[in-house]
Amino acid sequence: MQKIKMFTLDALKSLKRNKTITLASIVTVSATLFIFGVFLLVAQTINMGVESVESKVEIKAYLNDGITSTEQSNVETIINAVEGVKEVYYETKEEAFENFKERLGEDNSILTGFSEDRNPLPNSFVISLEEPEAAMRVEDALTGVRGVEDVGNERETVEKIIGLARLIRSMGVVIFIILVLVSLFLISNTIKLTVYSRRREIGIMKFVGATDWFIRWPFIIEGMIMGLVGGVIAFGVVYSAYRVIYADVTQSMFYAELVTPQYVLQNFSWQFGVTGLVIGALGSFIALKRFLDV
Repeated sequence: MQKIKMFTLDALKSLKRNKTITLASIVTVSATLFIFGVFLLVAQTINMGVESVESKVEIKAYLNDGITSTEQSNVETIINAVEGVKEVYYETKEEAFENFKERLGEDNSILTGFSEDRNPLPNSFVISLEEPEAAMRVEDALTGVRGVEDVGNERETVEKIIGLARLIRSMGVVIFIILVLVSLFLISNTIKLTVYSRRREIGIMKFVGATDWFIRWPFIIEGMIMGLVGGVIAFGVVYSAYRVIYADVTQSMFYAELVTPQYVLQNFSWQFGVTGLVIGALGSFIALKRFLDV
């Protein structure tokens, strides 16, 4: 405990002594973590949108006009047994016709000549799914089942949704890795400048028998402090800006579902702090390992 206190005091003295380098480092870390924060918010918002679309995927199982009640019950049982089916609703052809007219809105005049007595739409089961992948499982399960005329072919749409979700998440991981590497590079270069400015002091410490880790720890703590301060500043800027943006967007006519400022405060604040600490420590370690024989 005494050594940790000593290393921390040494790191603080070094930060104070090298004010220009320290300020430049904190600004650099803050800017990098600010970009990181903006990316997190954008990724989270997109992810929420994708999850919302995924949770609202529906398909229809169209039934033959001559289907018996036993066959209809059997079809419903098969659908409910499929993994990922959330809800099954029986829609009569009359309901389907009215819903179709409603969706057409002012263009429903194209249905002139059709009525409930002359209704080309079949009875169907409207199937709500927990995940897009379930659409293909339902389609496979109903293939060849008596009483089923067709299953709404949503396979292509579903595959596009799944592909988009995977692409967004993969891009998120790649961008995150790039930002971390950039941060490590900047921190390690900053620590190199500090190490270079204290090269004589380090040489004397080695000469009198100081161990490698005794020399390393103050620099690592120094990097952690810069990373933490940079993270706190970056989060403060991101959070303040997001509160303003959130208020403007949610009050406009173009309302979209966004993560709330409270969610950002509870879930992102610690991520900025921890990321800053880890990046600062790793950046310092890399600088010392690669550019010093200590």
